[in-house]
Amino acid sequence: MIALLAPWGLAALFLSATMAAAWGVQRATGQGGWADVFWSFGLCAAGAGAALYPIDGAPDGRQWLAAGLAALWGVRLGSHIAGRSLSGPEDARYARLREDWGPAFQRRLFAFLQLQAGAAAVLVLPMLLAAHNRIGSLGLQDALGAGLLVAAVIGAGIADRQLAAFRADPKTTRDQVMDRGLWAWSRHPNYFFEWLGWCAWPVLAIDLGFDRPWGWLALVGPAYMFWLLTRVSGIPPLEEHMRRSRPEAFARYAARVPVFFPRPPRA
Repeated sequence: MIALLAPWGLAALFLSATMAAAWGVQRATGQGGWADVFWSFGLCAAGAGAALYPIDGAPDGRQWLAAGLAALWGVRLGSHIAGRSLSGPEDARYARLREDWGPAFQRRLFAFLQLQAGAAAVLVLPMLLAAHNRIGSLGLQDALGAGLLVAAVIGAGIADRQLAAFRADPKTTRDQVMDRGLWAWSRHPNYFFEWLGWCAWPVLAIDLGFDRPWGWLALVGPAYMFWLLTRVSGIPPLEEHMRRSRPEAFARYAARVPVFFPRPPRA
């Protein structure tokens, strides 16, 4: 476990620098959503780099698998957010912070983005453990973890495309709420699949033979991501915006569709 501290520390420094750069880009463009692009690509790069860090010689198959999965997740999410930032208005969360913080916005946002770098550093740990905690050839456990992450990436992509199509439809009015497809099962299916993907890292990291028990620390990934999405920077500010912008439609939607974990649509 001590040998993993070096790549973890390097990843944390890289993420801090990445989010400092994100602050500079958003200041130049006036688009706070770029911070999420830098966060996604930065965590992807930090996780893949930590996975491939040569602790016991050249990277083995499991290290390459973990690095590839980190890249798959980060490139998909980062590309989606980048496209949204290029073509749409500023993310409602950052627009609200800009309004609430006023003249102190830039100073406070820099500190906020460094906190996001810290959050990303925590999330590197499951990737690092998935790559380095187990030994031996790839097997069923690796296939299950990889399959879970790929399924989560596909699910999140479908949810995002459904929402984008809804917003682009000329028949959609400003007071409507997306309630079709996966969005009839959960108010935030994209966040649910994002969280589900983080459940893959413990599957990859945990040594069921208990020879390396610290693999259980990888559970911090899904636990921490669930907290971030449902209590901090994901669902709460977004739903607050929905309640203010389209209160009646959102109230009806919230009454019949669960906030996070999907369930079959109600009539």
